[in-house]
Amino acid sequence: MKLDLSAKKRIVIKLGTSTLTHESGLLNIRKIEKLVKCLADLQNSGKQLVVVSSGAIGCGLAKLDLAGKQLTTIEKQACAAVGQCELIDIYDRNFALYGHKIAQILMNKDVVDDIPRRDSARNTINTIISFGCIPIVNENDTLSNEQITFGSNDTLATSVARLVNAELIINMSDIDGLYDKNPREYPDAALIEYIPKIDDKIKSYAGGAGSKRGTGGMVTKLQAAESAVRHGIPMIIVNGANPEILYDIFDGNFKGTYFEAEEIK
Repeated sequence: MKLDLSAKKRIVIKLGTSTLTHESGLLNIRKIEKLVKCLADLQNSGKQLVVVSSGAIGCGLAKLDLAGKQLTTIEKQACAAVGQCELIDIYDRNFALYGHKIAQILMNKDVVDDIPRRDSARNTINTIISFGCIPIVNENDTLSNEQITFGSNDTLATSVARLVNAELIINMSDIDGLYDKNPREYPDAALIEYIPKIDDKIKSYAGGAGSKRGTGGMVTKLQAAESAVRHGIPMIIVNGANPEILYDIFDGNFKGTYFEAEEIK
């Protein structure tokens, strides 16, 4: 797809679990190193990046030697507490190689639902950005429950984008974008590159859950896109298998699905 997005400056980049981990569920160190290099380079180019990252539970599972085991919700929350330390340390060490500082932000849905807390979060993130730091945002899985969870980082990314008045959301997943049918089942599935409006026909193309390592399938991505474009923020879904697709996006020629923002009246 040819699209000039070079002028977009404040960008929210959502990194799904499948983008950060191996099939085993453990962190893909080589990919994370390449990803951070690309993110640091974009920041160097003048972009203001906000990273919404999955991976805390996976890090905790690895550190506690629990990968592949069936765990209760409470046990997963405990793993998230352990893994969040490991995840942010990995980001910190890798970004430091390129001279960048990061900041950790853990959020729950009640933060954006409550006006004073939402304003506080907005001011804090904007100040972090003004310091030249890269905010690394994740849901506070350790303390989340059904009442205060975002449900997926697709939803969190949109909430964060609205909070900081982002100009673009890049949703990096394990699929190239939205297809007219499941490409894992149908070889003739066609990628839909440009979506000017999310209507019932577009919604009918989404279905099924995410990968076994992630929580969000195409349904949650479409819901997130619908919320984003309604508030004037375009969103892209791309495959995160090769982090250098980030360069392709801003070079104006990439493979993915672009959701056009609605005009705010």
